[in-house]
Amino acid sequence: MKLFEPLDIGGMKVPNRIMVPAMVTHLCREDGVVTDGIVERYARYARGGAGLVVVEAMAVHQAKSGPLLRISDEAFVPGLRRIAEAVHACSDAKVVPQIIHFLKVARSGWRQTVDMLAPAEIERIVGQFGDAVRRAREAGFDGAELHAAHAYTLASFLSRRNSREDDYGRTLEGRMHLVGRVIAEARRKAGADFPLGIRINVEECIKDGYTVEEAKTIAARLAELGAAYVSLSAGGKFEDAVHVPGQVLFPYTGYSGDRAMPGAWFPAALNTGLAAQVKAHLTARGFATPLAVAGKLSAPADAERVLAEGAADMVAIARALLADPDWPVKVKHGHAERIVQCDYCNVCKNLDGTHNPVVCALWPQRAVQAPPYDPQAAVPVWGADQGALAASLGREGIALEWRKAAGADRYEIYRADADGAPRLLDAQRAVRWVDPEILGGRRYRYHVRPCAAGGRAGPPSNTVVVDVPAPAYLRA
Repeated sequence: MKLFEPLDIGGMKVPNRIMVPAMVTHLCREDGVVTDGIVERYARYARGGAGLVVVEAMAVHQAKSGPLLRISDEAFVPGLRRIAEAVHACSDAKVVPQIIHFLKVARSGWRQTVDMLAPAEIERIVGQFGDAVRRAREAGFDGAELHAAHAYTLASFLSRRNSREDDYGRTLEGRMHLVGRVIAEARRKAGADFPLGIRINVEECIKDGYTVEEAKTIAARLAELGAAYVSLSAGGKFEDAVHVPGQVLFPYTGYSGDRAMPGAWFPAALNTGLAAQVKAHLTARGFATPLAVAGKLSAPADAERVLAEGAADMVAIARALLADPDWPVKVKHGHAERIVQCDYCNVCKNLDGTHNPVVCALWPQRAVQAPPYDPQAAVPVWGADQGALAASLGREGIALEWRKAAGADRYEIYRADADGAPRLLDAQRAVRWVDPEILGGRRYRYHVRPCAAGGRAGPPSNTVVVDVPAPAYLRA
């Protein structure tokens, strides 16, 4: 499989094409110091078989932001070194920190914008990024990633909504000025041989934001500047964030936030067509810079197709690897049916928004880390009634109920429309579930699969068939 082919990223040789993109855990202390919980989270990804682990966003400055990692002072280096050493000790994965700067936000809904920064403040930001990348090297990381996507400072300078009237605005060249200076400063302080990747938006997904057309040009300039890789995300902007009174703005609450962390109602692999355009643009201009893409790539077939078709060189799988860090190991050994499948409920996103420790709703209750994978674990079993799955049609939709299975930690609910193949709709611990996404005049088939905590699944339940009466307007 293309997924498990090695890749050279600016001299950093990763063992496969599976990237864990940065995901804030809120497992550190308010002072930004590394904890045992954070070390274990990243070691867990490495043991699960990911090729490149990007450690959650860590700030180059000391602005207040709750439990967020820091790389703003030499005092943080020993803790960060623990993460790098833990990853290297248990796998051949490579590990890089994602380095960020963010502007001020207030509980009133006010936020600082790039046009408010004085030239001296911009100079300070350039120096802070350079020092942070140097510290990443000192901490033993294999490279570093600059965060120029979503709502962070570098992304706000790149944005078409950048309203500055000096050398840091007006034109696309002006909007790229800060990023270019940061890259140059990082190379000066950390060395040109230290791989420096960068994450950008392939589209901002806001009114008047840039689209893939400018993303192609931005990516080509970053390749020209020697970026080790370009990682593509989308959205996650403050401009359309929904303000909750008494809370600071969270940039993943509007439509652009949904595009950054798409829920269950979005299609799978939704950014890959855009990534293919960027990749073709880079190739046409002679750049071999590796490209990564994120966005609902939890299905192994989708991830493999993206690579096989050349839309990207790496797949960045966030929430699906949070749900099951052993995703790579299971796919590699032909056990994809044992994956704890992310259902994109976005409980993790909501925990992030409230600065609570980020866990997965599919893990055992009160678990802070993913459960261990035991290939020999017992398979959940139904009773003689195969779960006694039953369905009833009501005003709220089709309600399913079933009996518990011995050894089950959760249940996966599948539906097939007409004669189509069954697809996963949801996963939960309860033994009742309602499907509101139905139409009159259609036939639906359902079954439920019991799953153990580590992913081993039992046999499907009995199948129930529901014929939904056609509405009167279809009979008129």
